[in-house]
This record gives sequence, structure tokens and C-alpha cells, in this order.
Amino acid sequence: MSHLLDIIKKQGAEYLNSLADRPTSINTPFASASANLPEYGYGTEEVIKIFNEKFEPIMVGASGPRYLGFVTGGSTPASIVGDWLTTIYDQNPKSGKGQGDISANVEFEAIRLILELLELPASFLGGFVTGATMSNFTCLAVARQWLGKEKGRDIAKEGVAETIKILTATPHSSSIKSLSLLGMGSNSIIKIKTDGNDREAISIKDLEEQIIKLNNEPFILISSGGTVNTVDFDDFKEIKKLKEQYKFWWHIDAAFGGFAACSEHYKHLVEDWEYADSITIDCHKWLNVPYESAIFLVKEQYKVLQVETFQNSNAPYLGDPLDDFSYLNFLPENSRRLKALPAWFSLMAYGKEGYKDIIENNVSLARNFGRLLENSDDFKLLAPVRLNTVCFTLKDDTKQNEVTNFLEMLNSTGKVFMTPTFYHQQNGIRAAFVNWKTNETDVQLIFETMNTIITQLQ
Repeated sequence: MSHLLDIIKKQGAEYLNSLADRPTSINTPFASASANLPEYGYGTEEVIKIFNEKFEPIMVGASGPRYLGFVTGGSTPASIVGDWLTTIYDQNPKSGKGQGDISANVEFEAIRLILELLELPASFLGGFVTGATMSNFTCLAVARQWLGKEKGRDIAKEGVAETIKILTATPHSSSIKSLSLLGMGSNSIIKIKTDGNDREAISIKDLEEQIIKLNNEPFILISSGGTVNTVDFDDFKEIKKLKEQYKFWWHIDAAFGGFAACSEHYKHLVEDWEYADSITIDCHKWLNVPYESAIFLVKEQYKVLQVETFQNSNAPYLGDPLDDFSYLNFLPENSRRLKALPAWFSLMAYGKEGYKDIIENNVSLARNFGRLLENSDDFKLLAPVRLNTVCFTLKDDTKQNEVTNFLEMLNSTGKVFMTPTFYHQQNGIRAAFVNWKTNETDVQLIFETMNTIITQLQ
């Protein structure tokens, strides 16, 4: 085993040390010869060689400094250590009471550290899931149970028998997917107007008008703690006031925008978010830990509702779901890796100041990139750079049909990767600065590459 780990250690170190030079995309199509299951097997060392010949060359630098597609962080050294140990110890965190293992104590502590980092109160109950999709799913599942109880029904047992009202303005696709999975359906969404032509945030005026139309019917509000295109934030202070007057479940999707709380300069964007009933936070984004890592946060006052939603009611060997706290009765999966360990390592290794530096550096780079675009003859911003994502397009409106071609040519260089979008009736491009490794040299290289592509198009 030591020999095999030495091989992987060497290969891993070489990959990480050369990550900045790793292509961000592969241009040659991958033609996979269908392998047959070997009769007796090749042995692990030989399979490493087969992997390196067949698959290693197509592994792109998705955790590198110039991969700006989606919202993808890199893995900090501490989180890599935690992830390797997660695999080695191979725990399934269930309970902190020693039911098989007590690795859930790591999860309890990691959640507490994240609450401290984001300056959220200890009144939130949290747990690790695979990503923002499952975090939104978990939070909205408890919201569904709450709404059923408000109508005198136990939806976890009886199922969804009527339309559930969902109010939102600019939901992430994972929230819409969650509504589908939960049987509430995306057609149940009542679309709220946005706050002006250049905003993705909820119009508080229209929100209250729609609430009044519901005539005191309970509903679920999905609000944004950083939209995907422009990192716009709903006005949590005003939503808090509405929550004092009307009955609804308030869910905030703050998958990456919630990390604004780490910085004195940007924490005003999430002011009063602690009054929400549930929050989604995605750790493999701005916390910069490996995939799969996100947390759900649900107010502890809804603990019974959460157990009703996720309990293993026909499994007495797991203990009493109401008396014995076990993550098996608080979230979707029964079988989980100890996903909390990479986050725990990284939080303990770098602390509040380390994460403040990551967030502020990324935002500074995004704003510098935005200024380069604004001063350019060939590009223009589609929205202000509010935090870490830059949404832009070609300046010449007559060349809208060339935006896709430009992006394909840019990504094919392997020097940078961005993703397409459509914003305000225009084809656009998104560049998300989330990686702890990205620096100003990367921004300059990206912009120079963009200018080279524009020249080729002309």
C-alpha cells in the first residue's frame, strides 16, 4: 500500500505543481475504445499506467487559476489533506454518540466553524450534502413539510395533493430542479418582478403585492444571495420586515454569495440574512474545497419537521429518530462520505483572515477585469461587477451572433475557460473569480488572449 500511495503522491504533486499550465479544455475528441472487464485483473500498479495513458491526458485544469467557468473554486492544500484522509478513514458520519462511529463530531464542529465564519447564529442546524442542488433540495423539503403543517397536513406521509405557491424572481436552476424532485413543480412558481431593468433582485413592491393576492395563504419564498449572472442580492432587510407581517418560509440560495459575509467591505450584502428559515451554502465554490461539498442550514426550531421529512421510520436499528440525533434522519442520504473533513481542515488551517483574503482578492481581480473590459474597444459589461462574477459581451451590437464563436475560440486556446449566458436579450459571457490561486498575472494573460481572438475574428 505504501508503494502505491507513493506513486499517487508523486503524480498528484506533479499535477498540482503544474496546474497553472494545465489546459483548461481539450480540443481533440476523445475516442474511447470500449474496455472489456479483465478475467483476472491487471493489478493496481498496471491500472495506474492504463489510466495515465487513457484518461489522464484529458483531465483539464478545472481547479486551476484561469478556469472561470461556472463558479468553481480550487482545492486548498489543507482541504486536499482532509480529502485524502476522508478516503483513508472511510467513515459514514451518522451520530456523535458512537453508533458505529463518531465521525459526525467532525461535521458538528465544521458546521459551527462555518457559522462563525459567516457570522450566522448557532440557532441554525446544518449538515453536509453533495452540492447546492442537494442543499436547496434539503431546505425546500423541510419548507414543504412546514407549509403542509400550516394547512393541517403531513406532506412527508400524505404526499403533495395541491399546488404549493413558490414566490421568486431569479432562482438558480438547482432550485427549480429541487421543486421538480419534491413534487411541487416549477409551474407552481409565481414570478416576481425584478427591481429595475439592470437588476436580478426581487422587487419588494411587487413581492408584497403578490403576497397580498394570496390572501394569507402560506407560501415559500426563494430569494437570492448572489445570482449566477450578476451576483445580485435580494434586499434581506426588507424581506425581514415582510416576514414580520406575513406567513411564509424564507429560503436563501447563497451558494457562493454568502461568503460576502467574510469581508467587512461586502458583508452588508447579506445583512439580516440570519432571519431566514433556511440557507444554502456551497463549500466547493468559495470555500475552495474539493467536490462534493455543500451544507444546508435550517433553523433548529424546525428540527421536528426535518426529522418528519427525512427519518428512517422503519429502521429500528438506527435508533429513535426523534430522540437520537443522527444525520441519517436529517438529510437525504443514508450513505455519505465524511465530506466535512476537507472543510474542517481548510477552515482550521486558514481561519477568518485567510478566507477574508481569498474573497477580497477574487473580488478585486473581478473588478480589475471589469475595468479592462470597460476601457476596451471590443467588449462591454452587461451588468455592474457587484462581487466576483463578470458578465460581458462584444461591444459591437451587430456582432451578437459572433459571441458564441468568440467564446468557443477563446476556450479552445486552453488558456482560460468561461461559460456562455443570455442576459437582457443579449448573448453574453460569464467569468467567475472563485479560485484561491488566481492572481493579476492570470487576468492579464486572459485579457491578452481575448484580444488575440478578437483580432483573428476581424
